Amino acid sequence: MISTAIPINEDFRLEALKSLDILDTKTEKEFDDITALANYICDTKVALISLVDKDRQWFKSTHGISDKICQTPRNNSLCSHAILNPETPLIIADTREDQRFNKDIICLENTQVVFYAGFPLVDKEGFALGTLCVMDDKPRELSEKQIESLNALARQVIILFELNKKNNDLEKMQSKLKKKNQALREFARVISHDLKMPLANIVTTTDLLKLLLDDKLDEESLEYFEYIKASSFSMSGYISDVLAHYESETLVNNKPEKFKLNELLQEIVDLLSIKPDFTIHFPEDDPTLNCNKSALKQIFFNLIGNSIKYNDKEQIVVTIDAFRDDKFDYFRITDNGMGIPNDKLDTIFELFTTADTVDRSGNKGNGIGLSTVKKLVEKLGGTIKVTSEEKKYTTFDFSIKKCC
Repeated sequence: MISTAIPINEDFRLEALKSLDILDTKTEKEFDDITALANYICDTKVALISLVDKDRQWFKSTHGISDKICQTPRNNSLCSHAILNPETPLIIADTREDQRFNKDIICLENTQVVFYAGFPLVDKEGFALGTLCVMDDKPRELSEKQIESLNALARQVIILFELNKKNNDLEKMQSKLKKKNQALREFARVISHDLKMPLANIVTTTDLLKLLLDDKLDEESLEYFEYIKASSFSMSGYISDVLAHYESETLVNNKPEKFKLNELLQEIVDLLSIKPDFTIHFPEDDPTLNCNKSALKQIFFNLIGNSIKYNDKEQIVVTIDAFRDDKFDYFRITDNGMGIPNDKLDTIFELFTTADTVDRSGNKGNGIGLSTVKKLVEKLGGTIKVTSEEKKYTTFDFSIKKCC
């Protein structure tokens, strides 16, 4: 029985080992390649990536023994001695002649461990978490090149551990963000339901009071009533936009369907209740698309709606073009509206960011619509960009990935 070896910083070392979340994980090719290479470089029978836990040594990768053997007791472990000196590998030419280990026969599966070389796996804090080790059933020596190669492989193991840890942390963060987004969507749904009805009641009550008090209201009082009504409509629109933003993720889960682009655009024009002062040019080549119709409809609805709202011309003109290649469908929407200031072009798609301009009716935007558009476009595998010149035009170019 080998005497138990405990490093002086054992508690901190174990804490560092646990923080990697690597113990008792499945085998991975990246680690198996390293043990296979270590065996090849040293021409030995067995190579292990061994992590020294509190009462055991656990093998992340084995080469030369059955993969069913994943751990052995720590008190019969050569690796527990190798981690005592993180700066230097433990190389034992013949364990039978070493007074520390010659009291008992040391075996691993069917291999008697005569030769052992353990290279400490040292993290960035200086803790030896385990070893990359090679073993054989006969005495051996390692050349300087072999020692240098195994030291390099040991460093690669630590790099893989750190990458795994970062990936695990990212997955956990994504899981938390997903739960938070779900909670936000539910919150937005509840807010929409609970606030929209009272706002509708305010609008209705305001109109009713104006009728009842018509002959008793002066011009200033009438302006207050209009302000209440306008504010209620503004708040209702804001709530609708928040809800649309958080529900956009559910839109991208809809299955692809075939449809004519111009038919979709006509549906949007009908929904927007276009007035005579508006002219829209559909693509001459009316393509048949096979994609997420609901998501694309929401994108066009927001962009065309913005082209109408943020337009100071007597005659509003919007032109829509469509192009395609083997992988993407491309769309362009150009209007003759107010344009976007140059210093706002880089931030226009950020949530709650606006161009600090008022629309055709004198209302200021809430910075949600374009953020929702960008989110949908990216979920559909595409990109979006904007070009603009103040007082002249704004053009949005976006793409979506074709469905197979």
